[in-house]
Amino acid sequence: MKKNIDIKQIITLVRGLGDSFLEDFKSKPLPVNMDDLRELSHDMDMRFQKELQSKLETAYPQIKWPEEETEPAQQLKPLTIPEYWVCDVMDGAVQYVQHLPGWTVNLTLMKYGEVDFSVIYDPILKETFWAKSGEGAFINGERIVPNKKKNLNEMLAVWEYTHHQKDEYHIYHKMGKSVTHLLEQFLCVRNYGPHALQLAYVGAGRIDLFHQEDLDTTNWLAGLFIAKEAGAEILTTDGKPWKYGSSSLMVAPKGIGLQFLTAINKI
Repeated sequence: MKKNIDIKQIITLVRGLGDSFLEDFKSKPLPVNMDDLRELSHDMDMRFQKELQSKLETAYPQIKWPEEETEPAQQLKPLTIPEYWVCDVMDGAVQYVQHLPGWTVNLTLMKYGEVDFSVIYDPILKETFWAKSGEGAFINGERIVPNKKKNLNEMLAVWEYTHHQKDEYHIYHKMGKSVTHLLEQFLCVRNYGPHALQLAYVGAGRIDLFHQEDLDTTNWLAGLFIAKEAGAEILTTDGKPWKYGSSSLMVAPKGIGLQFLTAINKI
């Protein structure tokens, strides 16, 4: 008989990890070159990933922790493992090493190809977002829902991108057009750094639309699931239902994504 997860226990572990990050925040000198940036990020990831992995494997030995090299495959489709964790030890690592806010610890549980649970912890604001399949989404124990604004020109949109495919001109061009369309239609267009946190903010009504043109599945998973369980609509940027492996993502309250596409004559 498989052991059900203890949500409170997992949240406590993730919070503990995030608070450990907070203790060291701004303790290292700012990076001055790419080698510094890579070293700081790698050391941080390895130290804290091992800590969380060890505790989760002890508590839930039946749930696998895939090796890091499986990550590219995870972008396109779920792994064939029945249950496994997807962990972003530091979402917003660049902000962290640059001594800026806007970084989180994210953990997602995949079960038979679908997200079953996810948690996002922001140590600076002491905010924990989490969702369980079919049970809704929460922040610090309070249920969240998307905003009920009706007019795009009263809304806040965020635009995101990934570090993949940056050598491909058409990706840059497509991103540029997207930003132009967003600026034309929305009151404000911003980028807050960590992908999953911004998606959770859509679920909580703080952000009205999340837009990203390129593939970034594992960065999206934790926040996408929280937004979905909160009641947001999960689409691609051309208005189709999003599915695992889709090469774009648009998340907003129901009807808002299609309203945006209609406004820019894309459908």
